[in-house]
Parts: sequence; structure tokens; C-alpha cells
Amino acid sequence: MTEGRTGTESLLDRSRKVMPGGVNSPVRSFASVGSEPFFAQKGEGPWIWDTEGNRYLDYVLSWGPLILGHAHPAVVEALEAQLSRGTSYGLATEGEAELAERLVRLVPGIEMVRLVNSGTEATMSALRLARAATGRDRVLKFTGCFHGHADPFLVAAGSGVATLGLPNSPGVPEGAVETTALLPFNDLDQVEELFRESGDQFAAVFLEPVMGNAGLIPPEPGFLEGLGEITERHGALLVFDEVMTGFRVSLGGAQAHYGVTPDLTALGKVIGGGLPVGAFGGRRDLMERMAPTGPVYQAGTLSGNPLATAAGNAQLRWLEENDPYADLDAYASKLVEGTVAALRQEGLPATGTHRGSMWGIYFREEPVRSFEEAKEADTEAFGRFHRALLKRGIFFAPSPFEAGFLSVVHGAEELEITLSAVREAAAEAA
Repeated sequence: MTEGRTGTESLLDRSRKVMPGGVNSPVRSFASVGSEPFFAQKGEGPWIWDTEGNRYLDYVLSWGPLILGHAHPAVVEALEAQLSRGTSYGLATEGEAELAERLVRLVPGIEMVRLVNSGTEATMSALRLARAATGRDRVLKFTGCFHGHADPFLVAAGSGVATLGLPNSPGVPEGAVETTALLPFNDLDQVEELFRESGDQFAAVFLEPVMGNAGLIPPEPGFLEGLGEITERHGALLVFDEVMTGFRVSLGGAQAHYGVTPDLTALGKVIGGGLPVGAFGGRRDLMERMAPTGPVYQAGTLSGNPLATAAGNAQLRWLEENDPYADLDAYASKLVEGTVAALRQEGLPATGTHRGSMWGIYFREEPVRSFEEAKEADTEAFGRFHRALLKRGIFFAPSPFEAGFLSVVHGAEELEITLSAVREAAAEAA
């Protein structure tokens, strides 16, 4: 149970004096659920503790990377071994080569790969490569899909029709996004129309193949396949942002699950085992355009650093050897079904879905197909539900527009604890 937070409030006050909002990433502020953040102290298995000693069953898992849970022995052992040899060299290492080989082996669309330090670096580099390879500037993204905070991707959601983008963050010049077009997710007809009119202007179509930054929104049947056909027909590239979905929807990501192979792929989160990391890769002919073999420049002093590659290799090796995806999928199914049933039992509108170890709940009667529909959900009811869960030691993502995550150490006992708390929280939130 979560009681008073005198110490946390003091720590929050200290943090607000030296950091905007007291946090280093906006979603950590808990503003969208009407509460204040707790400060994490430690994590073990599926649990996380705050600085007040309260324990929470964690369904955020550092926003996705911790598919083995907190402080998994395989990851900790790999990090300890590397720490004894140093933290960074600024030079090529065997760990980089091993991780690159593993990504090429497991992800269908990757023939060559470049390691970077974050998902934002991965997507901005993939965009630069796509523009260089095609000689075109325009890019299509879908409302609600988040591709990091690089200027070209920070575009307002708009009205759901393709227009010139307008920046939705101060400091982003209009010129940075004027070549970014916007359409609703899962609307293939509008993509067809846009490309009939101006397909020869587009370098790429960017998307999360399963949208995880607006809750969880899977692609409709034929949507990904249709995008592949359209981009191939018009000489544009299909780019999957699998920073979230990579190694979570399946071992080979969403592209393996759906059988659609993109030209370029961005990765992050799981491939670093909890450390900062990113990667972009794709067809060999495209990746060989990257410096030093080609003219497209990208660099990073700490890219592929030995700590991140050690943790990433340990985590991916465990996933390969143990194949936990059927169990993760079964848990996610029971979690979503149980939560939706509990909310509806209390008269609250609810729908939800999952893919692999990712899941999402909306306070809305009908299934959600796009960000526009996600925004119709009752966010105030979600906030009440979130606060009620947190009091009972269950930590869901503190936003109605974020996916939830599972780890391999979430088991039958954790599911029972969660659903019991969900039923109580639903009654309180109604």
C-alpha cells in the first residue's frame, strides 16, 4: 500500500529547483494522471520500490527495455564482467560485432546495422539515409506514432488529412516539418490517394507497425502489406520504427509477426538490456551508403558502448535460448481480458488489446484503430483508475496514451495480485 510521501515530496521539491518539472522526461511527471511522481530506488524481478519503501508490481519496466525484469541475473552478470574491463573505449569491440550479428540474424529486414545511443538517434539517422537514397525530401508519418524528438517528427496531429506539417513544440521551425505529411493510422485509402497525387516526392513512410505511443493500436489486416506495395510502386522506402515492438511483439519484432519486411528498421530498448542504446538497419545496398563506406554521415562517440552491448547481448541471448513469447502472450491476454471485464462490471467503458508482451487499455466502448479514436477515450476515468491502482501497489504507465509491458518474471501469482487490485480500483474509479 502507498501511504504518505513526505520524503518524495521533499525530493520532488529539490528536483524541481534544478530540473524542469523535476524530471528528465515529461511522462515521468505523472501530470496526465493527475498525481505526482514517485522516485524509484531499486527494482528486482517484476517489482520496483520507491524512496519511501513502497513496493509496486511494475508494468512499465523502464518503458519497455526490461523484458527479463529488473536486475535479471544474466544481465547483471554480463555488466559486472564488463565493468571490470572498463566502461568505454571509443573504439570497436567484439560486443558490438556480436550484437550486430544477432540483430541481422533475428530481424528479417536487417542485413546490415549501425548501433547508436537512442531511439531518437536511430529514427533521425534512418530518415537521413532514406532521403539520401531516394533523392527526395518528403516523409509520411501517422498521427499518434512517436519517432523520437528530432525536429522532422515533432508534428501536430492535425485533422487527419495530409497537409503540410506544423510544429507542435516551440523551437521547431516550420521549415523543419514542412516536408512531413500526416495521415491517420490504419487508413490505407488515404495513403493511396496521397501517393497517387504526389508519390514521387516521398522518400519514405515511417510508422510504428504496432502503435505503442497512443496506448496500443495494432495494424488492421492488410495495412502493413498495403504500405509495402505502395512504397515499392512509388520508389519510396518503408521504415518500421520498432524501438518499442522489437523483441516484444515477437523475437523478430512486428515485421516477423506480420510477415512484412521493411526497407529500414529502427530499434532500441530491449536490445540494450536496460542501458541507453539504439540501432538502425536494413537492406545492405542502403546501409552501405553510410559513412565510412558511403557519403551519408552519422557518428557517435559512445555508440555501441561495451556496457550496453554486454547487457543487450545477454538479454537477447536469453530470449533466443528460452523463447518465452507464448507465455508472455498468454499473460497479456488474461491481463487485458480481466481488466476490461472488471471495468465494465463497474459500468465503465473499456476496451483493450495486446500483441506479444505489449498491451493497452482504453476507457472507450469500441476498439481503437487510430490516435483520433484513442483521444475519444475517457482520460479522466483512466486517471482515477491509475491513482487507485497505485495505492494498491500496481504501477501501470502514468498516461492513457502509453502501452504497458510484461516481463518473463510476471507469473501466475503476479497476475492474481494484479487482477484483484484491478477489481478494487475499478470500483473506486467508477
